[in-house]
Amino acid sequence: MTPASPGLASGHRLVVKIGSALLASEATGYIRRDWLAALVADVARCRQRGQEVVLVSSGAVAVGRGRLHLPPGPLRLEEKQAAAATGMIRLAHAYQELLAEHGITVAQVLLTLDDSEHRRRYINARNTLSTLLRLGAVPLINENDTVATNEIRFGDNDRLAARVAAMIEADTLVLLSDIDGLYSADPHTDADARFVPEVHAITPEIEAMAGTARSAVGSGGMTTKIVAARIALAAGCRMVIAHGEAPSPLSRIEDGERCTWFLPTANPQAARKRWIGGSLQAAGALVVDDGAVAALSRGKSLLPAGVIAVEGEFTRGAPVLVRSRDGRILGRGLVAYSATDARRIRGHKTSEIEACLGYRGRDEMIHRDDLALERESTRWTR
Repeated sequence: MTPASPGLASGHRLVVKIGSALLASEATGYIRRDWLAALVADVARCRQRGQEVVLVSSGAVAVGRGRLHLPPGPLRLEEKQAAAATGMIRLAHAYQELLAEHGITVAQVLLTLDDSEHRRRYINARNTLSTLLRLGAVPLINENDTVATNEIRFGDNDRLAARVAAMIEADTLVLLSDIDGLYSADPHTDADARFVPEVHAITPEIEAMAGTARSAVGSGGMTTKIVAARIALAAGCRMVIAHGEAPSPLSRIEDGERCTWFLPTANPQAARKRWIGGSLQAAGALVVDDGAVAALSRGKSLLPAGVIAVEGEFTRGAPVLVRSRDGRILGRGLVAYSATDARRIRGHKTSEIEACLGYRGRDEMIHRDDLALERESTRWTR
């Protein structure tokens, strides 16, 4: 392990994706409980040292097809969905039992890639996951295979895990697989395949190294992992591909077992600020008073009391400009309220929000983590 790859212990928020072949027997669909118990012990150790962990688990279809005695070979779409419905409840129960032995609460969250692309659903999913982590639970995420017809045919949990990592600003994404990293060619068919220990950018050469899935129960191969790496690096999240078949795979990564690290040039917060500041077209604007200008310059969040005008029509989570009284653009952020609600609470204290709206919303109009000030980011087109 090189100094540029500091290992898992330095991460604050980890997303761990577990491949189907690691969790379930291809022949019977039975869950490998001893292996899962060792992984859960790894998770418990990470949490004991203050790290947050999110699990993205494949395996529902593999477990379900065994329980439904479906024949070997490709399944029809409706058979895959039936297998997923049967397998996920068993899989979640196994996680619940094993995590409970360590005093850890697990929370099941079913998502689709669609949930990470539609703004309102993205905000809801992000808030739910953030709240679960704040309350000390371990979110267990799987694709909602029973309804996601496109994703079940073409999707994969590698990409979903990367979208989740970007969504919650994780700093480390771990893809546990049946291969120990990236090679210049498929090492199972090419004796001259060269192992790649570190990747700093997804170049055409790196993309050309991707192979295909070899597992009968999984939908992902190296191609999907490269796609996941592109998503993770853009979000400032480092990613590691590691062999997961042996027990305690997270401990093995920490002990220096061979794996491939994909290393970003920015941290998650910086990448998110850059995305907010330069990649999103503003849907409206908030005009703020001099007190708010001063507070923002000190790194504070924008509170309703500091807003004197709301321009445009927008929904909760939309990108908006933040302007001073004299029209100067201070920054751009993701607003916590719709334009209608923002107008109702502008100028009011946080303690008055519930009386204005009839419900208890967020304290901030724009949280500082969702705000990119002009001095923090490259200039964007107005």
